[in-house]
Amino acid sequence: DLRTVTFDVPPQEILTRDSVTVSVDAVVYFRIFNPIISVTNVANPRVSTQLLAATTLRNILGTKTLQEILTDRENISHLMQTHLDEGTEPWGVKVERVEMKDVRLPANMQRSMAAEAEGQNLFYFFVFLLNNEILFIVVATREAHAKVISAEGEKKSNQQME
Repeated sequence: DLRTVTFDVPPQEILTRDSVTVSVDAVVYFRIFNPIISVTNVANPRVSTQLLAATTLRNILGTKTLQEILTDRENISHLMQTHLDEGTEPWGVKVERVEMKDVRLPANMQRSMAAEAEGQNLFYFFVFLLNNEILFIVVATREAHAKVISAEGEKKSNQQME
């Protein structure tokens, strides 16, 4: 079969460069471009490509930080595709595309990130309140200053009339 086929790379537990354990799965799109080589050079091109995809995913993501994995998926997928294509070319297999499907963090990491986000939201809320309080003080001070100037003007006006 020379058509493009896909397979899922099962979730891989990966330790990132910044020592965070993540679970990542992917999907690989490939096709056999040379049936003779795919029969003579490898026992099972599909299984071999699947195993190579799992190890390539672990190897590449192990060199990345969590932030890089979350923000640079497209480049990581392209890098994986390039590595896989180089590895499968001698088997008569062409890897056309690799997509990272899901990046899952451990539950305790999700909770701590949610708590951090909540803390940041609370911080910004207090900054907002503080800014409004300062604005209120500035407006009240200006109003009081305007009343003093008005009163002084009236006083001078009354003194000149006398």
